[in-house]
Amino acid sequence: MAAVERSDGGGLKYDPDAAVAHLRAADSAVARVIDAVGPFTLRPRDGPYRMLARAVFFQQLAGPAARAIMNRVLAALETDEERFFTAQQFLAASDELLQPAGLSRQKIAYLRDLSEKFGSGHLGDGDFDGLDDEEVILRVTAVKGIGRWTAEMLLIFCLGRPDVLPVDDLGVRRGFMQVYGLAELPGGEEMRRLAEAWRPYRSVGTWYMWRSLGVTLPAQTIDPSLASTPPPAV
Repeated sequence: MAAVERSDGGGLKYDPDAAVAHLRAADSAVARVIDAVGPFTLRPRDGPYRMLARAVFFQQLAGPAARAIMNRVLAALETDEERFFTAQQFLAASDELLQPAGLSRQKIAYLRDLSEKFGSGHLGDGDFDGLDDEEVILRVTAVKGIGRWTAEMLLIFCLGRPDVLPVDDLGVRRGFMQVYGLAELPGGEEMRRLAEAWRPYRSVGTWYMWRSLGVTLPAQTIDPSLASTPPPAV
């Protein structure tokens, strides 16, 4: 995709109402989800450094445990979730300060690498606006401990990009399975096929796949081979 320009809409790089209208017209299965879930409420939050740092804390841990460790680190650095810590603050902290908070050596190394890249100016919170999605992923995954899934979450939830489809996300796969009546969790190729009609708003379709897991959808048989076909004009 081309470099993304800033727009209004609470930090989104697209019109959310236009995106929902497109999905509703393009895919009858997603239209059912929209009816059941309601309005699209995603708005970008945090800056890239903060979101990526939080992602490291939550890797391979249950949410409450990860949050407890993060809050202890924040307290040790004399910050909190509202102010968070800066790259410079983390780099100035010793292992002896961080490890008693429950942060593993590996995660300390990941957070130091992230902080060094932001602290040195190699990465910056305002650096991504002129890059396309794959360029953002390439730059972010150069940080130790940051993989493609985390980079895709950054694109959707922080940078407000419109057309991201995280095919490795278990929740999204479960959403596809439920919404399209699949017999098993789909792979990436099948998800891309089903979501082709969502373009250029696959991020919004992805959000509705996540949210579909928390609602009861009206009973309806969906043929996955036809689900992304726009309804005939009347």
